Amino acid sequence: MTALAIDVRGLTKRYGKRAVVDRVDLQVATGRICGFLGPNGSGKTTTIRMLCGLLRPDAGEGRCLGFDVLRQSREIKLQSGYMTQKFGLYEDLSIRENLDFVARLFQLPERERAVDDAVRRLGLVERQQQLAGTLSGGWKQRLALAACLIHAPRLLLLDEPTAGVDPKARREFWDHIRALADEGMTVLVSTHYMDEAERCDELAYIAYGALLARGTAPEVVQQAGLPEGASLEEAFVQLIARAQDNFATP
Repeated sequence: MTALAIDVRGLTKRYGKRAVVDRVDLQVATGRICGFLGPNGSGKTTTIRMLCGLLRPDAGEGRCLGFDVLRQSREIKLQSGYMTQKFGLYEDLSIRENLDFVARLFQLPERERAVDDAVRRLGLVERQQQLAGTLSGGWKQRLALAACLIHAPRLLLLDEPTAGVDPKARREFWDHIRALADEGMTVLVSTHYMDEAERCDELAYIAYGALLARGTAPEVVQQAGLPEGASLEEAFVQLIARAQDNFATP
């Protein structure tokens, strides 16, 4: 295993003349939780999709889990779990049927055992026959996370996984994430919640497709030019204000 689960430089994605992601450098050590923050449309989702092999970068280089992001996207997909913003499983299938379907996609040799482990780990045993479409947002979130974990990935990429979920479900979700990181899994998670950002080991802040700050919460505050004790929210406002002249489009 590499010491850096994510190690990319100059990552760029263009649509027409617009650079949605513009020369992003990002390094995340194995077993760390990196919070990926920025306003809507800043390039977070596009970056995540390039890292997990769903989008090919137009420029840049680097590795995820030791695999080349340009030439080994299949290997990255097989060893990473990607949780999208929107619930992406079948609402007319039960929890167990959805997980069995995902296990089939990954051609897991002990499929039934993998499903058993997934429902047990995420506390889904008593609900495993319930249709996914009847679940609340918090339970759908648990199911989506279980599907991401069923093939035992080494890297977890979470795109605003707690959006629209009640505070109790958010806290429980983060308890799961911390437990996974303690076991050695690397997590890159995008979020708009400041309390979640503070639970991350480190942060990366992106706006207008460019990475504006990188480090622990106190380091991000310092990079924003604010005094010690200032909040992350204040730091992000300052970073955006500083970047607008350079990156804002007419």
